[in-house]
Amino acid sequence: MARLTFILDTERCIECFACTVACAQAHDLPIETNRRRVVTLHEGVEGKETTHSVACMHCADAPCAHVCPEECFYIREDGVVLHDKSKCIGCKHCLHACPFGAPHFPEQGFSAGVMDKCTLCAGGPAPTNSEEERKLYGQNRIAEGKVPICAAVCATNALLVGDADEVYSIYKKRLDARTGMTSEA
Repeated sequence: MARLTFILDTERCIECFACTVACAQAHDLPIETNRRRVVTLHEGVEGKETTHSVACMHCADAPCAHVCPEECFYIREDGVVLHDKSKCIGCKHCLHACPFGAPHFPEQGFSAGVMDKCTLCAGGPAPTNSEEERKLYGQNRIAEGKVPICAAVCATNALLVGDADEVYSIYKKRLDARTGMTSEA
């Protein structure tokens, strides 16, 4: 089975926030929940400023899954990293282990509630795609044969998602075109 992945082409991201708005709207997320966010690095530094659309990268060897004491994370055969909210105790170990800051805890204070994160628009742990599942995890666009909503609305195609080999190939061609290299080398 193909492994799904995200790549962000930072040269194409124009900081329009369409990805974050579409994600929140498509999954009926509360105001305080952000599965995808746009950040600017080196803001105001000429030649170094870059904008990044950040979410769970669905790592092959997900650090969040390794540190969870409740073992609520699981990696599907297609590489999508999901978690079971019914098992989450809100300990935040996953947040500290994730290099992308993807786990999000919508509630503040001592009791952070259960974690929420990007599901790559693949729904939740149950294969039923029920209404209850949709309320907890959002749309299952992958089951419908669609790309995640963030990539679907990206006007500049900065967000690439799909089979890892194909996505890497597209990105390599873009880099080669920018640097004047050829893909045949």
